Amino acid sequence: MHTYSKEITNKFKGTGVALVTPFNTDGSIDYKGLENVINHVINGGVEYVVSMGTTGESVTLSEEEKFSVIDFTVKTVNKRIPVVAGFGGNNTNEIIQQINRLSRMAASGNNGVDAILSNSPYYNKPSQEGIYQHYMAIDKISPLPIILYNVPGRTSSNMEAETTLRIAADSKNIIGIKEASGNFMQCMKIIRDADENFLVISGDDPITLPFIATGMVGVISVVANAFPKQFSEMVRSCLKGDFISAKKSHLDLLEFTELIFKEGSPPGVKCALKQLGICGDNVRLPLWSISDALADKISAAIKNIC
Repeated sequence: MHTYSKEITNKFKGTGVALVTPFNTDGSIDYKGLENVINHVINGGVEYVVSMGTTGESVTLSEEEKFSVIDFTVKTVNKRIPVVAGFGGNNTNEIIQQINRLSRMAASGNNGVDAILSNSPYYNKPSQEGIYQHYMAIDKISPLPIILYNVPGRTSSNMEAETTLRIAADSKNIIGIKEASGNFMQCMKIIRDADENFLVISGDDPITLPFIATGMVGVISVVANAFPKQFSEMVRSCLKGDFISAKKSHLDLLEFTELIFKEGSPPGVKCALKQLGICGDNVRLPLWSISDALADKISAAIKNIC
């Protein structure tokens, strides 16, 4: 079992932001827009950022683009807060090769990534034993702490609580899980039975408040791209047990939260970021921009918050 100290795990409590990847109209990466987003969320008080997660449209970027975005993110953050890099997929050997590349970058002093977020394999629909062996293979070679990511709504494969607990007990580098199953019973079993230092992090913005009430330590958020101050303050209130203050912030953000996911993520939150003047709303196929009608509703929700 891993022996990471609270000094390591405390970095990933509170609000992490699953950063969008802004694109120019020609589909190229908009690095100025990315810089704006990063500074916006840091100035908003979030605890850490996640580069190249699902919200970053990582599956539409080449490997070279992914490493370029991660490197740019690390340099822009400039050690102000921790950086988590997403390395997941349905090809275990490919993930191992990418993490090994990250290791070589770290050895040469060209990397400042603090942890890895790795989603459970999608499409293949592996058995629970396959999921376990997949993560143990990654754990064996990783130079960095790893946060698991269970998101059955996207992968069509649920990582059961028993599998998560087994991985947590047998691994040396895996320090937590981003749980986006929405299954309260499953999540509470992990919270109850895992080591006290094992992080259980919400992957669902709309139910972060009740999840923290059951014992989760924070969230990796999409909403916080747009409203980092409001969302991170809500999470900190929850973690302090001040659910009266947290409830108000939660309900103030509720309509906006519902709207930005209505026609898929991240097109919804990118629309909001454009309206806030932070970056453009371009996405890469097969994603597509949201409808004008929904954009109007998001605009009205933003005005209610601001």
